[in-house]
Amino acid sequence: MTELPWYIARASGLVSWTVLALATLWGLALSTKVLGRRPRPNWILDMHRMLGALALIFTGVHVTALLVDRYIGFGVEDILVPFAATWHPAAVAWGVVGFYLLLAVELSSLARAHLPKKLWRNTHYASFPLFVTATIHGLTAGTDTTVLVAEIVIGAFAAAFMALAAKRLVGAWAAPSA
Repeated sequence: MTELPWYIARASGLVSWTVLALATLWGLALSTKVLGRRPRPNWILDMHRMLGALALIFTGVHVTALLVDRYIGFGVEDILVPFAATWHPAAVAWGVVGFYLLLAVELSSLARAHLPKKLWRNTHYASFPLFVTATIHGLTAGTDTTVLVAEIVIGAFAAAFMALAAKRLVGAWAAPSA
């Protein structure tokens, strides 16, 4: 029973990264119009929002389980301050930075109606480094990412992210300034 927090931390980390990747890819699919240009039902945007919220929830479960687990003995400082952890400090730092980026993206999305559009959009662009930092964190700190199935899934999601991000950035640069 003493290993339960460790299993929860591992599982929630994998689930958090997966729903974060899906939220990022879904958002990129919406913003690049690869799903089509015609008006879409509200549930399509709601799916993106729900996936982002789930990423935050499962990240909270991941962090909480790491704090409860006694094998490595993470403290609050290790979880909140980059390079404070003694266990793989760089790998954990990627996760800490990713956590702050996730908070920025999610909190600004919740407050979107009260923020200037440009501020919200610029904050939402933090999704790009968020995906990268979360992926690096998982690859360097995750104990299950060397399994072939995980490598295939991570590779496929990363390739899709790079393709859609390139399409999004090229589209943003090509768009006339308003």
